[in-house]
Amino acid sequence: MCYDIKASLEGQLKRAKRKGDLIAVEEIIETLIPYTDLPLHHASGFSHPELLIYTDRQPEYPEVATWGLVPHWIDDEEQLKKFWNNTLNARGETIFEKPSFRDAAEHQRCIIYLDGFYEHHHFNKNTYPFYIYRKDNEPLAIAGLYSEWINPKTGGTINTFSIVTTEGNSLLKQIHNNPKLKGSRMPLILSDDTEENWLKPIENEMDKEAIQNLIKKYPEDMLMCHTVNKLRGKDYIGNVEEITKEVTYNTLEF
Repeated sequence: MCYDIKASLEGQLKRAKRKGDLIAVEEIIETLIPYTDLPLHHASGFSHPELLIYTDRQPEYPEVATWGLVPHWIDDEEQLKKFWNNTLNARGETIFEKPSFRDAAEHQRCIIYLDGFYEHHHFNKNTYPFYIYRKDNEPLAIAGLYSEWINPKTGGTINTFSIVTTEGNSLLKQIHNNPKLKGSRMPLILSDDTEENWLKPIENEMDKEAIQNLIKKYPEDMLMCHTVNKLRGKDYIGNVEEITKEVTYNTLEF
């Protein structure tokens, strides 16, 4: 699963900066960033934060989107509120089958750049949060799906997204050991040389198969992790920079 993330302004702008167009980057900062919740040192998907996504229709220029995909067939805001906590993640193995994600998987894929993500480890009836990130401290390119929902009452449009997940690698299998779940999961992290493939349009079955082939575990030797402060409850220090600092728990054996 992936319900807790870190997303800095610098990390979110990674793709836009590749082309070296400083004017475009300044435009993004001035016109889009005010409508996001950045920086997110820690954010839970259940708070439905707004951040930047790079879509297949605008690969180099991001859009503001809310975490929690809302399919076009949702009838009203009441149904939306009941629904979108269930679409924070999209299980990669079934995105072309599930009604909530099928259309987006075919036609509306995106990338979300995150500094890292958090997972909880269970030990002796306690939970310990871990922060997971790239060894080289580069942003993680996370595969996503997006959808535009038009409110039938107001005519307003909401841009929304879901994070695609896959089977956990050996590192995540150690960390993400929730006894209530069947197996560990992790966000679908794209390698530097497969990012563009995720955004390519699907025109035939071979293209679809190529997308499905991207849904696999990210190499554990590319990632680092450490325990951090509690992300829930009275000991939670909030969306502050210190939340990603390493914290040692004497009660944890890992």
